[in-house]
Amino acid sequence: MNTRLKRSPRQPDDQLTLSLASLPRLFGLLGILALAGCAVPERVTPPPAPMPIAEHTWQQVDADIVAGSLAAKGAATGFVRSQLEQWKWLVTEKGEEDFIPWFSRYTTQQWLTVKVAWYHLSHEEGGEPPADRLAAYIQEQYFDRVLAPVAREIDPTSLVGQGIQRYVRTLDGHLQPIPHRYGIPEDQFKRRLATIPAIKLAPPSAHDASLGEIVSLERIEHLPAYSALLHRIRDRGGEDRVGLSKTRVSPVARNVSEQVLNKLAISSGTSAASTLVGGITGSVISLGATVLGVIWHEAGREEIETALRETLNASIADMWQSLMDDPASGVAAGIYHIADHIENHLPPTFTTPVRLDSLPEETRLPEQSPPLRPPGIEGQADDGQDE
Repeated sequence: MNTRLKRSPRQPDDQLTLSLASLPRLFGLLGILALAGCAVPERVTPPPAPMPIAEHTWQQVDADIVAGSLAAKGAATGFVRSQLEQWKWLVTEKGEEDFIPWFSRYTTQQWLTVKVAWYHLSHEEGGEPPADRLAAYIQEQYFDRVLAPVAREIDPTSLVGQGIQRYVRTLDGHLQPIPHRYGIPEDQFKRRLATIPAIKLAPPSAHDASLGEIVSLERIEHLPAYSALLHRIRDRGGEDRVGLSKTRVSPVARNVSEQVLNKLAISSGTSAASTLVGGITGSVISLGATVLGVIWHEAGREEIETALRETLNASIADMWQSLMDDPASGVAAGIYHIADHIENHLPPTFTTPVRLDSLPEETRLPEQSPPLRPPGIEGQADDGQDE
């Protein structure tokens, strides 16, 4: 009896079940392959090499930067000069309104006489001379009555920073079109500016700044090197420059002090001292007031004011000159510091002369050629000869 394997009628279902059961494995395998593909490092494309710029082009760029600095320096110094001219006018006007009338009053002159006598009496060997003490007192009065009110409108100290800011803004305006003018990429031009020094006060290194740094910031006040530059200028002006404070005696106060001493002819105070030794203090004050009153009344108040006005005008002119022209502590000192570093780093570019291997052949003019004459006078010599 032949035995045959009978096909199970459920076999197709088993195959379907098997196929469905293998699907998760298949999806898992595909997921593993996908993750493996993601794990393969992506090939990074290197950045393109910077576009080569000819050295001659960079020389033209540097020349334009120097020209921009010169133009910005002229504009910034012109600004601070005009502001200082206005300051000078206000100081003169305020002196006419307040200081001169105060000084020429009879009561003021009496008080100055008493102070001079007291300075002489209390003067000790090696102490501060009476003229300096009087000058300090007059300086305090001049500051309160003239310099402080004017500084509320125009302060010479603040002009230092204003001048630097004006220079930087103007220079930035000259720098912006340069890359487009020569077809230079912006990033390469910025790297060029970063190599040009503008402020050099290190150490520390934060007190140095490049041209790129000072023009890239919206507010240069946030730059540590800018603050260091302002401090250095003010420190230098503390001892050498004309003082605009109560404590530092200006030429105005010193000249007025000398004028008072000359007018009063009080150089030693010997007679006043001998009187004070006798204990008659009130008599000395009364005598000083009487003598002063006679002197000023004889001279006349108008004469006093005229002499004081001449002294003030000369002293104010000296102050203005020092504030404007001192390259180390004047109102334009910050402008000069930055501009000099930029311009010295980028010297002007001159055309290189052409070298010839041999001299060109000389071209001779025909012997019968008439002499060359300036245009417009042909025939004048001939007319003269005919005559």
